[in-house]
Amino acid sequence: MIQLGKGELHPDLFPKKDFQKSLRSVADLYDAYGYNDGTGDHRLKTAVRSYLQENGVQYSANSILIVSGALQALQLISLGLLQYGSNVFAQQTSYIHSLHVFRTTGMQMKGIPFHNNTLDTSYLEKQLKSNKSPSILYVNPTFHNPTTETMSLETRKEIVKLSKEYKIPVIEDDIFRDLWLDNTPPPPIASVDTAGHTLIIGSFSKTIAPTLRIGWIAGPADVIEKLSDLRMQLDYGSSYLPQLAIYDFIASGNYEKHLQILREKLKQRRDYFIHLLETHLHEVAHWNIPEGGLFIWVTFREEINIRKLWSQLMDNGIVVNPGFMYSPYPNQSIRLSYASCTEEEMKKGVLSIKKILQDWSLKT
Repeated sequence: MIQLGKGELHPDLFPKKDFQKSLRSVADLYDAYGYNDGTGDHRLKTAVRSYLQENGVQYSANSILIVSGALQALQLISLGLLQYGSNVFAQQTSYIHSLHVFRTTGMQMKGIPFHNNTLDTSYLEKQLKSNKSPSILYVNPTFHNPTTETMSLETRKEIVKLSKEYKIPVIEDDIFRDLWLDNTPPPPIASVDTAGHTLIIGSFSKTIAPTLRIGWIAGPADVIEKLSDLRMQLDYGSSYLPQLAIYDFIASGNYEKHLQILREKLKQRRDYFIHLLETHLHEVAHWNIPEGGLFIWVTFREEINIRKLWSQLMDNGIVVNPGFMYSPYPNQSIRLSYASCTEEEMKKGVLSIKKILQDWSLKT
């Protein structure tokens, strides 16, 4: 199967050689095979703290919790900080597994319109004014999954203002920040929020390899302590060996070198994919050129049966992610990934979409 919509790096993009060096360098450390304190390796947390400070976020190492990926961070927040039935305000179109985490823990999802790099904060404020239930705001502001849009700095500041005024915590899912391709994105919401109402989430799964399952949450120390206690009750902390290897990878300078190479390769793949779309689908669909992340959000100009398109592509051995996976609201979109497949696979996928639409007598 050609994974044309998968949200992870193709194996060709993994830093295999340099990361293997880091794995070997920590393999003989005595503490790599024992339990840790559950909050994560202090050296790795210190590295995350430095990274946050570079991005204007002033949390100490004690305000950071290492987790097994961003989804576990959301699970801990749902179980440890939210009451059953709490409202979760989120972008109307959001990552499917994030939505599932909140729904399976009994939360009520409330969609907020998000378009042209702007969250509809006027609509959000109306909802907050009439809201009587415990609530949070969950946002993926940078290279949003699946739409690829990035919130403007003005929108981020407005979110902080509303958070302070209505005392609503913000969960900032910032896992794609380092995957910028053209220009560095606006600073995190957490960097604007001087009141400490924002929890920020990051992950190494999107930048190194998904199998590592290592991410982090940063926020006010008392909140992180509560999440850490819950974490210890659930699984006693993330696997320690990958944490040590990631720290070594960062400390050696190889992580930053890898990011520079990765951005160049992703940009080449993005540009090639956009070329294919412009060549074969420009009359039947439109899209924004993503400035970072892993995806292209393609929207068809005429109403078509997205579910049928998805099914026929599956029959052809091609997997795309249909828009209905990300939103209960009707849309004419599919999520494609330039990170998860080769150029040959991209071409085969786009030509298959074109062929199906031609068979449906749409003009191409």
